[in-house]
Amino acid sequence: MPVTKTAKRALRSSKKKALINMDIVKKLEIAIRDAKKTKSIKEIKKAISLSDRAVKKNVIHKNKSSRIKKSLAKLTKPENKQSSKKTKK
Repeated sequence: MPVTKTAKRALRSSKKKALINMDIVKKLEIAIRDAKKTKSIKEIKKAISLSDRAVKKNVIHKNKSSRIKKSLAKLTKPENKQSSKKTKK
């Protein structure tokens, strides 16, 4: 437990910040889950936006955001690559 006045103030501040950060991460996780489930462009854009905001506020690392965006971008790509190869012959 903090003893000094400034340590007590810092503890209050860090608790508030932790709650805000947990809220940001929770919203991001829900948005990612919804985007992967529905695979709609609107949901994917929302998840990418939340990811960028979390990086801006230093809640998650920029490389994690990059991985999230990469996995979401794969949802929008067409899956039948072999059919395009067959038509080129």
